[in-house]
Amino acid sequence: MKSTDTLWKEGLGMDEKWSAWQLGLVSLLVALMPLSFTVSGHAKALPSVLLLLAGLALLWRHPATRRSYRHAWPVVVVCLLGLLYPALNILGHGLGWKQFDRPSHILLYVATAAVFSLPLRMRWVWLGFSLTAILLGTVCIVQHDVLGIARAYGLNGGGWGAIEFAMVLLVLSLLAWIRVLFASGNRLEQGLHGAGAVFAMYGALLTQSRGPLLAFVPALLLLLLIYARRTRHWRRTLLLLGAIIAGSVLAGASVHEVLLHRLAAVGPEVATYNHRDDANGAVRERLEMWRTASHAFLDHPLAGVGTDQFGVYARQQIAAGHANPVIAKYDHPHNEYLDAAATGGLPGLLVVLLIFGVPFGYFARHLRHEGEAVMAPALAGLVVVGMYALCSLTDNVFYRTMPHSMYFFLVLGLAVLIGRLTTQRQVAQRV
Repeated sequence: MKSTDTLWKEGLGMDEKWSAWQLGLVSLLVALMPLSFTVSGHAKALPSVLLLLAGLALLWRHPATRRSYRHAWPVVVVCLLGLLYPALNILGHGLGWKQFDRPSHILLYVATAAVFSLPLRMRWVWLGFSLTAILLGTVCIVQHDVLGIARAYGLNGGGWGAIEFAMVLLVLSLLAWIRVLFASGNRLEQGLHGAGAVFAMYGALLTQSRGPLLAFVPALLLLLLIYARRTRHWRRTLLLLGAIIAGSVLAGASVHEVLLHRLAAVGPEVATYNHRDDANGAVRERLEMWRTASHAFLDHPLAGVGTDQFGVYARQQIAAGHANPVIAKYDHPHNEYLDAAATGGLPGLLVVLLIFGVPFGYFARHLRHEGEAVMAPALAGLVVVGMYALCSLTDNVFYRTMPHSMYFFLVLGLAVLIGRLTTQRQVAQRV
């Protein structure tokens, strides 16, 4: 009787086309993707291009890959809506196709996700993610402690990149924590994943990005709650939570003055905000942008003001005396939901809600799976979507290329991976 893996390989044609070294190479390319999102230069595109070519070949030639997509169709469809609706909105408003640059990347990750229908060396992939977390966390330490940069921002861009860099770091930390809690590996592997989780958290702390850090807290608590319920190790979970809190407090001592000042400023800025007389400061400026975005939605509820046109609308409102000039420098309102409503109207808001809601439901449904092979990617997808949905309350996570790419690469890839594992199990049951 043939093994499940043999049957799956034959269904892919992998016995003829995909050797062990080729699978290893594809696994390494997948492991490098988060790092490629965070660096500059043309070389960063090489892993994406190679995975795109491999994904297109799989979709064209292998029915088993297409079966994996059919299982993950709800996630694939809503992500494609994130591509289709901006295109229609741009056409409807007569805008240039420059605004379509970022949404068009979704198509790349829809195709790239096909490589997750292969029996990848997932241990290599997770280890690659954790090693990337260690590297990027070290970069933050060097920038802050050696170079004297107040807010670490990583390898790509400048100070403006601190928020998006923090998002990537914290996502990598969540993925590393999943491996620490659930993976059965040797001590070296577990130690690397633990180091990845810690270095990424500390690096994100050095970026001093309040929104991602605040969104990370409930995402991590959700992860720990699921771990406790699944394993019944409540005491161990509480001890781990206590250790994380204590470590975070100690780690925060290195940046406590600035970070605590930034956190303490939230309440007073909210209390003293006045859109005419006092809209200065990061929090007040957000409140002013949110007010302006709400007016844009109320003025144009069906189609919005146009993709990427919030900045244009805001400056028009400033010229008319309806908005404070302090927000003239911004092109997005630092809230993904309000940005979608303002620029795309009610349909745009619905698309964003679906992009978060449908994958969250898909991963939650597979979280109940008994096997770790399915449960782990489902849990990874769940906490990633949850963190993005929360961070979207205070920032535009899809306006920035780095977290935009990270989201669609992971969510689509993990959905197709679950599709492969689920259909593989169905094949085994029929044999």
